[in-house]
Parts: sequence; structure tokens; C-alpha cells
Amino acid sequence: MASNKIPHLFAEDNEHSLEEQLELLAELTQSFALSLDINETLQNALERFMEYLNAEASSVFLLENDDKELVCRGCAGPVDITGLRLPANKGIIGKAVDSKCCQIVRDVRKDTNFAKNVDDDTGFVTRSILCAPLIIKDHCIGALELINKKGGNGLFDDRDQHLVTALASAASLAIHNARMADALVEQERMRKELELAREIQVSLLPDARDGDFPVMGVNVPAREVSGDFYDFFQRDDGLIYFNLADVSGKGMNAALLMAKASSLLHHLAKDIDDPGELLARVNDEIFETVSHGMFVTIVSGFINMETCTIRLANAGHQPPLYHHSDGHFEELPAEAPPIGIVPGVEFPVSTISMPDSSLYIFTDGVTESLDAQNKQLDVAGLIELIKSSSKVTARERLEGIVAEIRRPHTSQRDDITLLLIDCKTK
Repeated sequence: MASNKIPHLFAEDNEHSLEEQLELLAELTQSFALSLDINETLQNALERFMEYLNAEASSVFLLENDDKELVCRGCAGPVDITGLRLPANKGIIGKAVDSKCCQIVRDVRKDTNFAKNVDDDTGFVTRSILCAPLIIKDHCIGALELINKKGGNGLFDDRDQHLVTALASAASLAIHNARMADALVEQERMRKELELAREIQVSLLPDARDGDFPVMGVNVPAREVSGDFYDFFQRDDGLIYFNLADVSGKGMNAALLMAKASSLLHHLAKDIDDPGELLARVNDEIFETVSHGMFVTIVSGFINMETCTIRLANAGHQPPLYHHSDGHFEELPAEAPPIGIVPGVEFPVSTISMPDSSLYIFTDGVTESLDAQNKQLDVAGLIELIKSSSKVTARERLEGIVAEIRRPHTSQRDDITLLLIDCKTK
């Protein structure tokens, strides 16, 4: 074992062979490979470095804070300096990092780069320093430092410099691999969390209804989670509630706000039958808890199937398309701001008659989608898609529009969400 060779290896009268150095390096490299825990890797390395180079203390400093600071992430010896922070361009360690060259200081009292304040703070007496940069693909990530050679004249020599340079190279690779392993673990954790978030979002969307149910929807997220949502259900009194909304922003924050807003609306809509009052209640609640300037645009309403009428309110959402029975299209613009911006807002309610008519409610991911010529679909393009599919069933019409928007040669830049209310006679 290498440990049995150490006393002979560092004896003053011994010229250790290249084979012995290579054997030590091989053993170190193998020990690094046994663990992908960066803290364990560093500690194992430092204790071995002290032993191999016959030093009183050793430490590893890594660049952090946009490479502005060198932070001690591990040490061995009589004084624990873990967590010590030094300016990246100061001291002997900083010089090694900046120059990417090994530094030997045989008498720190004669070196102006020596950071004397560390000794003052710890009570440790530094006499000599050997410091090697940690380099990965020409990028310096920190430095390995050894202090005070034991035995003999107490000075590090050129043989020590050659060996510590090789050891630093092995340590750099170990630290890099450990960081990559940590990053992969974090990526996998985030992937699982996003999968769970998407499952929760899907569970909040209503199930497709069979038969003559007049409302149907589609949500296709651009990323793992969506900031869009829609909902519909039939109340005990026969009214059908519906909404479609778009949460500002992307990612997990938008997904969390989506879940909260959707749940509030679904719960309150069971007892409130006025869409303006419903949005006012949800708006005040969202305003109290929303952060980072986020908000929700939404169209929300109730369908009375006995009279085939819809009462709806539009809070900052882009205008739904009302396809009249005579074939012409009408946009229904928003008459109030999005929810979550200002408390105490009133949301005007519109009533539309729906016999033999359809209502299309959608997010901007629909109208801002790109075609093969990299042109936006826009409202006019959506109208043309509706016209071209008017002779099929409502479900086929909805799925055909979404399929056209998501054609393989186009890129999806935003969530695609579309709600169709179809009251045409069969």
C-alpha cells in the first residue's frame, strides 16, 4: 500500500522514482472515483495531500460569487478555516489562480502577497506555502494550498512542486466530476418535480364530456408546466360554468398561481352565478397574495342551456371569437383589467344569445403561433381555420385547429389553450 511507502518517499536522502509517483497518483485518482460527494472528495484529497507532501496543513479554495471570491471548501490540519473567504485577486492563492501557475513561497515574511491577516485571526504560524491552481479545460476553478513542509529545512522544493501540480490536476477532475454529478442529481430532481407539477395541473383540467355537452377544451403546454388553464362543469341547478385563463410569466411561479386561481374559481363558481361577482371575489383574493407583479387574464361565464344564452366577463384577456349563426365573426373585447393587479375592481357582464352559434376562447399562444413561413397566425388566420373546418363536429373542429397550429414544421413558443362552446343545433 502507498501508506507504507510514505516515510521512505519523503525521506531527505531518498530520490523517489517516477514509478512511485505514478503509483501514488493512480491510487489518488482511484480514491477520487469512489465517491461523487464533493465534500467527501475534498476531505479525502486534502488528508492524502498532507500525508504525501509531508505538510502541516492543506486546504482547497474554490472560486465563487462570479469568480470574485475564493472560498475555503475544505481543509486539514490544526486549524479549521472552512468557509474563509478571500478576494479572488489577493494573496498567494489569488496569484496562483490568476496566473494559473504553481506558486512556491519558501519564506512568507519576504513575500508581499502573503495574507498575514489569516494567521492573525487563527493563531496559526505560516512559514512556507506551496499553492497549485485547479484547472479544468484551461479554466481555473480554485487552488490547492499546502503549508509548512515538515522535516529538514521546512521548505518545499521543485520535486514537491511537480508532484502537487499532478495532484491538483487529479483533484480538479474529481471536483469537476462531483459537481457534474450534483448537477445531474439536481436536474433529475427538478424533472421529477416538474412531472409532478404537470400531473397536478392535468388533474385540475376537466375531463372531456361525451354526448351533447356544449363545452370542450385543449391545453398544450410549451414547457413542462403551463401557465394557461381552463375549466367547465355543470352545477346542480343546471348552469354550466366555464373559464379560460392565462397567467403572466413562465415556469413554476406561473404554474403555482394557475393552480391557486383555478381552484378558487372552481370552488366559488358552485355558489356564485354572476361572472362579474365571481371574478371580483377571486381578484381580491389573488391581489392579497400574488407577488412579482404577476396577474391573470381570464374569460369566465355561465351557460344557461334552457335559453341558450351565455353571461360572461372578460378580465384583460384577448377577445373571444363569437361565430354567429349567420356565419360572421365578432370579437368580444375585455372591459376590465386582469385579476390580481388592482383590488375592488368591478367586472362588467355581457350576455350573448347562442342558438346555432359558437364561441371560441383562446390564449395568445394560439394567435401568436407561427406558420411554415414564420408568420403569426393572428385572429384572421384563426378565423380561416375555423371556416375550413365548419362542416365537421365540434370536437373534430377543435382538434383540427390545434393540430394545424402544432404542425411538425412549426415551433411552439407559448402554451396553446383553446376552449370551444358550441350551441349549434344538430
